[in-house]
Amino acid sequence: MTTTADHLRNALDGRWRDVKNEVRAELSGEVFRPHYTPNTVIARTKVGEQMKIMAARGAAEDGFKKEHGGNGDVGAAVTQIEMLAMSDLSLMVKAGVQWGLFGGAIENLGTERHHNAYVKKIINLELLGCFAMTETGHGSDVQSLETTATYDPAAQEFIIDSPTPSSRKDYIGGAAQTARVAAVFAQLITADGEGHGVHCFVVPIRDDAGNDLPGVTTSDCHYKGGLPGVDNGRIQFDQVRVPRENLLNKYADVAEDGTYSSPIENVGRRFFTMLGTLIRGRVTVGGSAGAAARVALDIATRYALERRQFDAPGADQEVLIMDYLVHQRRLFPLIAKSYALQFAQNELVAKTHELQTSDNPDAEEQRELESRAAGLKAANTWHATAAIQEAREACGGAGYLAENRLIALKADTDVFTTFEGDNHVLTQLVAKELLTAYADDIKGMSPVEWVRFAANFAGERVLKRTAAQTIMQTIVDTREDNEEEGSLFNRGTQVKMFEDREEYMLASVARRLQSKAKEMSPFEAFNAVQDHVLHTAQAHIDRIILEAFVAGIDACPDEDAREILGLVCDLYALTVIEDDKAWFVEHRFLSVERSKAVTRAINDRCRKLRPHAELLVDGFGIPEQLRYAEMLHPEHIPDADEHEEKDAVSSGTIEPK
Repeated sequence: MTTTADHLRNALDGRWRDVKNEVRAELSGEVFRPHYTPNTVIARTKVGEQMKIMAARGAAEDGFKKEHGGNGDVGAAVTQIEMLAMSDLSLMVKAGVQWGLFGGAIENLGTERHHNAYVKKIINLELLGCFAMTETGHGSDVQSLETTATYDPAAQEFIIDSPTPSSRKDYIGGAAQTARVAAVFAQLITADGEGHGVHCFVVPIRDDAGNDLPGVTTSDCHYKGGLPGVDNGRIQFDQVRVPRENLLNKYADVAEDGTYSSPIENVGRRFFTMLGTLIRGRVTVGGSAGAAARVALDIATRYALERRQFDAPGADQEVLIMDYLVHQRRLFPLIAKSYALQFAQNELVAKTHELQTSDNPDAEEQRELESRAAGLKAANTWHATAAIQEAREACGGAGYLAENRLIALKADTDVFTTFEGDNHVLTQLVAKELLTAYADDIKGMSPVEWVRFAANFAGERVLKRTAAQTIMQTIVDTREDNEEEGSLFNRGTQVKMFEDREEYMLASVARRLQSKAKEMSPFEAFNAVQDHVLHTAQAHIDRIILEAFVAGIDACPDEDAREILGLVCDLYALTVIEDDKAWFVEHRFLSVERSKAVTRAINDRCRKLRPHAELLVDGFGIPEQLRYAEMLHPEHIPDADEHEEKDAVSSGTIEPK
């Protein structure tokens, strides 16, 4: 019999639910049981063993095209790596680097000669690689990387060099120990000294015994804030020569005589086209952060349903901490946001799959996908940081013990807000896409026309809905918009408030930018309104998440599950409005009285969801083996021998069982 929890889980799992269920079964085995050790030797060894098990069962094949030895199911590949976050974030990152970033660079930037030479070996782990993009001096600004690849026509080789201390490749997963080859991003320079921008090269860095090759110097980043199972390292190149054929040449090539050619003439467009093909990593990081947040919230919720504190008058036992409104207020809005983000992530994965399996993807859709991936990566990773911290605090001192998983989740996901794109930079990318589309409409207008346009701006581009166009329009058309508190629970009213905020912000930031541009340089103008730009992008991200939630509810076939999802969606929407209440009041989208009603409405939804607390986290579908925390099993009190054994494992004295 299918339960309400099953329907919630199926709704959240989306299109690749069968893949998720297969991974759940696999991860429930003892070998993938979450473990905590800060000892990098043990953690790295464990991840290496798990990777081999995954490769043996064909886990990597979905991520590569059929003609290269894979299955060509991009959505399944992304989904599988995301799910690993429930077991061990180090495993997720290692798998993502090997098969997503390194393997993705070879497949998406290379041509047949590279596919034939490398792809099968990458899939079965015969060839371990790393993705050498970030440098000490440049992370977010990839176009300004300093590593050079200078072509020598006499030898028909590229010379890979790190000309400055800041050109050292830094924080590279796999570079410290396991990688034998690197996909190196470097400035391509032809023999005439002309630079052609950043390109990617296959560069061997170690021999089979693990020793650095001549001209290559690797080093270990050692202990980090988390991810002990990932061997992050640094690479420096000193005039390292690789064959001309090692240029990944799908988008540009260099002939034997040094002649440079590319099917994309514009340097900027060529660069962004190359990076756009590697979007899968950004999609996966966001989804994995979301999965980690759900594990933390699952643990904290179950703890709150067991833990009691303080007597209630006339009661014969202490009060469950989940029965306190303040505790519901701490956890339920975060659970609601996890639901919302997962529905949005499902759409993002589906769109990524659609475009990356298309023979001729639409350029505009590709740009929109990159913007969406940037925005949701930022939203998911910021949410994970906030949710895991709140979950830790909600469990008190117990939450600080390693055996209860939360500190490892917190440490391992902390860096997610800055890798695969710094979140503030990514949020600006979202705003840039919005403003570029806006600029297309106003280009060439006189000041009078511009003012008229801004005053009557219909927002056709801004409000290009991302999901369930017909559903959304019906919801907005049937809204009940008045000053009564009840209207805050009306979905059309909520959607309209999100849309109005985004439309108003975008129109006003565009006006401010145009005004500033008359007084100062373009950079100074943008810098002067940067806070406004980020706020605008956030409003857009919030809106597409809400739309995805609405579409997810509509697709759920079970009435009881839909009713609960409706309450959760109310809580998500109202929490977003409450968090930005000052803006809504300042701009007269909310009266002061109605602003107070938002708070009352959130409290109402928390009370209504209280009976469904366990059901909500059951819907996350986290196997018992993966959410296991000692504090949820009070009958198990470790004896002295167990403590000594755990200490020995942590110190590296013995191997973990």
